[in-house]
Amino acid sequence: MIAHKKEFYGGVLMMVGFIVVLILIFMPLFGGQNGLNYLDNLYNSISKGSADYIPKVKKETDKFKGKSVSVTLVMAEEERARQTAPLLMKSGALVNVSGKELKVSGDLGKILGNCLADADFMYKNEGEKVSRKYGYDEKRVLLNWWIALHHMESDLKHQKKFREAKVVSVVVQKAVELGYNYYKIEPQKIGKKIGVVIFSLVFYVVYTLWYGFAIMFMFEGWGMRLEH
Repeated sequence: MIAHKKEFYGGVLMMVGFIVVLILIFMPLFGGQNGLNYLDNLYNSISKGSADYIPKVKKETDKFKGKSVSVTLVMAEEERARQTAPLLMKSGALVNVSGKELKVSGDLGKILGNCLADADFMYKNEGEKVSRKYGYDEKRVLLNWWIALHHMESDLKHQKKFREAKVVSVVVQKAVELGYNYYKIEPQKIGKKIGVVIFSLVFYVVYTLWYGFAIMFMFEGWGMRLEH
């Protein structure tokens, strides 16, 4: 039994409106994209414009030029080990590949410098330079760097070389992941899209409240009320 028809049907109309807008959001009405994909790409492009940490990281890695390290990297597959070896060899390191295992000796600063150069190409959407350099897909190159450096960090920690392990971790987080995640995204300044940004934030708040009030009116119209 509906106790308060006006409230109940008002809530129903609000819920219908909410669902209609939700359907529109998931339709390709924004340059061939749905609303969520459009906003996701927009915020990624805005954030990319202020996320270039690679020059700052390079200053840190330059401090380790001349610092020799020897590490053992154990990959999950032999193919990945074979693909990873050229990354380190082009960094001037000596690499011995045995199945899934790579024994690497080289200048840590040069190894990380080569990795940063690849990450910078990817961040600038110049992935073809990376793929030509190693002869296979550029995103897989960066993934192999990510895996290799994680193994390197672990081995260096095991050797109690914590300063070296820390700089490797910084390169992974602020260069390799940056280049991989932002690859093929064109940077934009927020000033050019400030109207869309403000509208999307206000809309998110209003749309959330819209749903909440629709539920509340429907239940109150039904005769259910929260009591303190």
